[in-house]
Amino acid sequence: MSVLMGQDLPYERPDATGRAALFVPTPNIKPDVLETVRKGAAIVGFGNHDRTLTIYYESNRFNEAHLQKWEHKARKAFDRLVDNLPTVSKMTVKAENFEQVGYISHKGILIRRMEKLRNWLDQSDALDGAPEAETIAFAPPAAPKKINAE
Repeated sequence: MSVLMGQDLPYERPDATGRAALFVPTPNIKPDVLETVRKGAAIVGFGNHDRTLTIYYESNRFNEAHLQKWEHKARKAFDRLVDNLPTVSKMTVKAENFEQVGYISHKGILIRRMEKLRNWLDQSDALDGAPEAETIAFAPPAAPKKINAE
């Protein structure tokens, strides 16, 4: 079985203005990898030159209220990836365990294969948190508060 990746699969860790790929597991995913990632997780990452993938994932293991939607999980995983933050929610895996469904950047999400994403979320009993559209724009960060020294 061949794994579908975008012709422009991002290679190497993106910086704050770069983009990463969005992935879902393939039907052939190794059970131990799926158990680690957890069902319903948002999975972001990039390709490595040895034909593996580096992925960061967020499954909302602790049931935080602000991570109920898939796109919020994807944003959290992307922020961790870009900032190279320490986390146990990352791994390097063989590419045949995952297939690319879109892209994420600091500006938002572009889903190219919504049916694959919806299928993954449906199998995970997480379809209620699925994105409503293929394009999701992120709000710009809030302006810093002014401090008045008196």
